[in-house]
Amino acid sequence: MHNHRHVQETSTGVLPAGSRSWSTECTLTPRAVALARTRARTHLTALGWTGDIDDAVLVVSELVTNAVRHARVPGRVGWLRLAVLDGGDLLVDVSDPVAGFRSGGGGMDVPPGCEGEGGRGLHLVRQLGELTWFLRGGAAPEDGKTVRVRLASEPLAAPSPRSPG
Repeated sequence: MHNHRHVQETSTGVLPAGSRSWSTECTLTPRAVALARTRARTHLTALGWTGDIDDAVLVVSELVTNAVRHARVPGRVGWLRLAVLDGGDLLVDVSDPVAGFRSGGGGMDVPPGCEGEGGRGLHLVRQLGELTWFLRGGAAPEDGKTVRVRLASEPLAAPSPRSPG
């Protein structure tokens, strides 16, 4: 089961009322990944998120890493936003200046899977939360996209171990 979908219509990424959020601009360089992890940990605590902060920081790291690797455009920046929703769930948004996904398969309908040497990070992200994405602004290619992961404030239930036999 894949926890990702492509939202066909464009979205502004407007947050629901009652959300608490923090955002920052990211220069899409390798240094941005470590900085995003540090800032995410600090701001998740400040926002009062009660979920697994280590999981959230891992999601931030994977999404920013993908933006740095696949969506770096000279002179353009990305954005990281963390939002705690009224019900306690967390939205992690990473926006970049590329409207689709650069992958070996040529398709741009969904984020790359876990085929080949890359993509393991998104596979892991899918195990931790619901992965979606949407085009930003007016859907012009220069507006880019936002990749979003929704993490539950309570950890997802792990399957019960089977008894031997």
